[in-house]
Amino acid sequence: MAELNKNIREMKSILYGNSEAEPLSEACAQLTQEFFKGNTLRLLIVCLPKLNLEARKDATQVVANLQRQQVHSRLIASDYLEANKDLLDLLVSGYENMDIALHYGAMLRECIRHQSIARYVLESENMRKFFNSIQLPNFDIASDASATFKELLTRHKSTVAEFLSKNYDWFFKEFNSKLLESPNYITRRQAVKLLGDTLLDRSNSAVMVRYVSSKDNLMILMNLLRETSKNIQIEAFHVFKLFVANQNKPQEIVSILVTNRNKLLRLLSDFKTDKEDEQFEADKAQVIKEIAAL
Repeated sequence: MAELNKNIREMKSILYGNSEAEPLSEACAQLTQEFFKGNTLRLLIVCLPKLNLEARKDATQVVANLQRQQVHSRLIASDYLEANKDLLDLLVSGYENMDIALHYGAMLRECIRHQSIARYVLESENMRKFFNSIQLPNFDIASDASATFKELLTRHKSTVAEFLSKNYDWFFKEFNSKLLESPNYITRRQAVKLLGDTLLDRSNSAVMVRYVSSKDNLMILMNLLRETSKNIQIEAFHVFKLFVANQNKPQEIVSILVTNRNKLLRLLSDFKTDKEDEQFEADKAQVIKEIAAL
């Protein structure tokens, strides 16, 4: 084990350099080539639980760095993962094991830098597992799963737009019930922020129109607007304004807004951010104007 730990540390210093020397590109390329040729990535991932904590950290950094190393201007890590997709299933299921969850999570985020690999994770059954991992009682692991989930939904725009269009029904059903309506404050706060970032991204415009045409979604956002937490209220407002701004509002959306008009106008007029934010004030004035005119 001591010998193995030493070898992993040496790989790390070839890739990252050390206090005496910067990394050499030829050495990095050579190591990258041998590493994937020898199936070492599989060995490191599968055997990670057997390593001690220091070696696990080193191994995680080695795997992360190798995702970015080019050989003859190709990212060979991507080709390797394409041929060994079961490793990604293994990394995702790592969230179920407290000892290795954070190491596997860090490796997974580096692997999904490759678009084809992110597509595989999005389209696999693994995506459903995140809704449970994000709610794990261990705060560090839940936060890590949340960071990976966010990366999957924001990094590769065209792949994400395609995934959300194809999987709209089950995905938002889970997102709403497990994350936006979670009893956990942190989960709700992160989820409503991620929802806003996703819907406001231009590449997801078709998904956004579909989301803001649903009365059930509107009810959830109106409940979040009434939260005691200022942070959740503000993030919820950024999504709520999309329902109001929609020029082709379905009749049931209009009815709900009209029924709750006085409450909404009262709530919004008292609504302040902690620091001056001209954009927020302009958006708020527009929303108040639209609701009053309904």
